[in-house]
Amino acid sequence: MRFIIKNQFCGILLKKINFSKFKKYFFILSLFYFGTYFLKNFGQISFNIGLEKNWNYVLLSFLFCILSIYLNAYAWKNIVKWFGKSDVKNSLVSFYVLTNILKYVPGGIWHFVERFNFIKDRSNPQIAFYSTLVEPYFMLSASFLLASIGVIFSPYYIFLALPLIFLNKKLIYLVLLRLESLKGKAFEAFNIKNSSYRIEERIKLNSFFPIKGLLFEIGFVLSKFIGFFICFDTVNSGNNSFFFLFLIFCLSWSIGLIVPTAPGGVGVFEACFLFFVGKNIPQNIIFVSLVYFRLISTSADLFLSFPFLLRKFLNRI
Repeated sequence: MRFIIKNQFCGILLKKINFSKFKKYFFILSLFYFGTYFLKNFGQISFNIGLEKNWNYVLLSFLFCILSIYLNAYAWKNIVKWFGKSDVKNSLVSFYVLTNILKYVPGGIWHFVERFNFIKDRSNPQIAFYSTLVEPYFMLSASFLLASIGVIFSPYYIFLALPLIFLNKKLIYLVLLRLESLKGKAFEAFNIKNSSYRIEERIKLNSFFPIKGLLFEIGFVLSKFIGFFICFDTVNSGNNSFFFLFLIFCLSWSIGLIVPTAPGGVGVFEACFLFFVGKNIPQNIIFVSLVYFRLISTSADLFLSFPFLLRKFLNRI
């Protein structure tokens, strides 16, 4: 009896918490932390990395960011296949790549909207909705799994692998049923008719575990980190902190992903990285590395999305 009352109390408490405002406050706080650090340490920060000497490293980081976008696109393609669309073509990959820049648009959902509409026109709205919505969970699971390498520092990091449990045929339906509670507002945003149906009737998962999609997401996180590490190594070639930086990168990237208020994780990822690193590595070096990495990764998104942006601009004329 006490257990039931406690659960009901927790449920009421969770409903009263405005998570949307919490995410916005967290985003603003992250930007404030990042900006405060920059102003406080302005004299110690130098952005001169000698581009005429290190241009090849900058280009290499750029290429790894390009690779990460394509790996993420192939992950999405395999997720759509897992959700029951068998005749998946490479057009999904190219469309994903083209629309990736939309994650930086305020609101953080417009790349999802474009991809949903693209899948909806080639399948049914349910596959489009759930495959688009669950893809970030794949990314989060891959990032947490890689972060579990922190077990070399503490055995508690092994718990970061737990999200993988839900990536199987039996439990994913439970996740989708929980997402059903969101479909009132979400279906309005995606312009879907809120009709009654059984999930199993519209979605047929093709395998027990989506191994291909997860492997591509792991490759995405790895290539993103390599792009960052090249920036870090260019700024400070004498510091060997590969595994420590890798752990911090995965955790910070995950938090930036969880807070959708931050377009592309901007500000949140950087602030978390600085916070987690602490005094283990000179923060002026981390700061410069993060700025260069953000510029390079955003440039990669812009480079690949330019045809999409140009077409949108011409349609408005």
